[in-house]
Amino acid sequence: MLSTYTNALARATFQRAQRGLFGGKHIQFGNNNPFSKKKTRRTWLPNVQSKKLYSDALQKFIDLKVTTSILRTIDKKGGLDRYLLDTRDKNLFSEKALELKGQITRSLQRKAEQQA
Repeated sequence: MLSTYTNALARATFQRAQRGLFGGKHIQFGNNNPFSKKKTRRTWLPNVQSKKLYSDALQKFIDLKVTTSILRTIDKKGGLDRYLLDTRDKNLFSEKALELKGQITRSLQRKAEQQA
């Protein structure tokens, strides 16, 4: 029983999530359960949107694929830069997000050095 559960989790993590901000969202599995009660397997994909988000530190728009839940979190934090800087690396889940976070921190460090 445990091996089928781990196989389902391995299948649920998908490569597309590495190219954007998905916030740990992944494919979910379940059954269609119509009136006839003939159950059939189905999947639910995360609600992914292509957006151009502005980075104050980099002073440019960045094309990203983000889930709607992460868009709400970005609004709550006060922008893309604040979201990436406040979120722990292990919770960002994607290489693109970690790369952006590194660019933003380097940009802020350069600005701080120039002011000092």
